[in-house]
Amino acid sequence: MTYIRFLYSITFLIALCTPLSVSAQQMIGSIQVVDDALNELIDPESQLEILADGFIWTEGPVWIEDEGYLLFSDVYSNQIFQWQPDSSAKVFLEPSGYTGTEERGGGLGSNGLTLDSDGHLLIAQHGDRRIAQFIGDMMNPQPEFLPIAQTYQGAKLNSPNDLVFHSNGTLYFTDPAYGLIQGLSDPSKELDYQGVFSVTPNGTISLLDSVLSHPNGIAFSPDEKTLYVSNSNAEEAIWMAYDVLPDGKVDNRRVFFDATPMVGGESSGIPDGLKVDVNGNIFATGPGGILVFHPDGTHLGTINTTRPTANCAFGDDGRMLYVTAEMYLLRVPLLTQGAIP
Repeated sequence: MTYIRFLYSITFLIALCTPLSVSAQQMIGSIQVVDDALNELIDPESQLEILADGFIWTEGPVWIEDEGYLLFSDVYSNQIFQWQPDSSAKVFLEPSGYTGTEERGGGLGSNGLTLDSDGHLLIAQHGDRRIAQFIGDMMNPQPEFLPIAQTYQGAKLNSPNDLVFHSNGTLYFTDPAYGLIQGLSDPSKELDYQGVFSVTPNGTISLLDSVLSHPNGIAFSPDEKTLYVSNSNAEEAIWMAYDVLPDGKVDNRRVFFDATPMVGGESSGIPDGLKVDVNGNIFATGPGGILVFHPDGTHLGTINTTRPTANCAFGDDGRMLYVTAEMYLLRVPLLTQGAIP
């Protein structure tokens, strides 16, 4: 999560930003084609539809296929929202990421969301500094959670950010310091690095990498042989790729794409969340909106959202891309198809 919202007064925004539904279709953005191969993935004349706005910093969208709706986080309001067609966005769960009783600032809410193979909702909880499974009733949600990962070798995690399941049931997640009130310098920080971790179904937590300054978005290639991780750092705005070994560890760390020269100017945003379609094309939020990459690292083009963009998720039949961008929830139709958790 980039947290560019710190440029503004959080207090002012909380007072003014009451989530709103959008009654009439409103479109923003554009498709910027760099390579003609992009035209096979998305109509170059497409724009993004505004589904809802008035949030503070939207994140972590996940499509709930069985019920036909989308869940997404509003990090600073400590809420998960639900959006479904022909309806407005409404609060699904509160609190979502911080369940403590002491008032605190910072990015205290939930961030990344995903589903396990049984349809359980997994939440990256910034304020509680853990990955947790929602164990309440999805039809009448109450804040009931089962911790899945909260410490490593006796030390508290920083603030888990994004997460993805391997088909064998192992959960992979990133752990930057965005959810700590003072970030990297927060006195409550117990790890001296920001890690990429895995946790097996039996609860074994492993540190996979600790070299990235701000590990953030995380996703697998369709064959699960490659793990992608974004680094949300304007001075090192990169996506990393790793080979996934048979034992679940990773090797052959390498830069997949370096967007550092693209940061700044009219291209707001830095690497954040990402998703991969069925053919291995990567849809990665970053400078300018959502950068689309061929599996070989070629930048095919950018879905210009006009706003700093946090994350995205495939929904409907996998041919709709839902996007969380600053105050907005957006969507854009695709010609390609993505997998739904």
